[in-house]
Amino acid sequence: MIRYECDGCGASLGANDAGRFIVKLEVYAAAGPVELDLSAAGDSSAELTELLERLRQADANDVEDQTYRSFRFDLCDACRRILIANPLPRRD
Repeated sequence: MIRYECDGCGASLGANDAGRFIVKLEVYAAAGPVELDLSAAGDSSAELTELLERLRQADANDVEDQTYRSFRFDLCDACRRILIANPLPRRD
């Protein structure tokens, strides 16, 4: 049996509870796709090889954090209301 609890306050939630809300969040780099111009003067294979080697040595979580992350949260109605009222609180 799967047990659900609010990721905001920890309240117990039922699987089919009308007071259980799902929040999905995606965070990804705003940069567009990388375009490689292989017709440009010079040998870009060395640069590409270096880039691939840096990616192989990099921590996978760090690379993912810099490119794309998705999150899923279960919220109770009270925490949903708080989130909707202020979805991105400013930190001073």
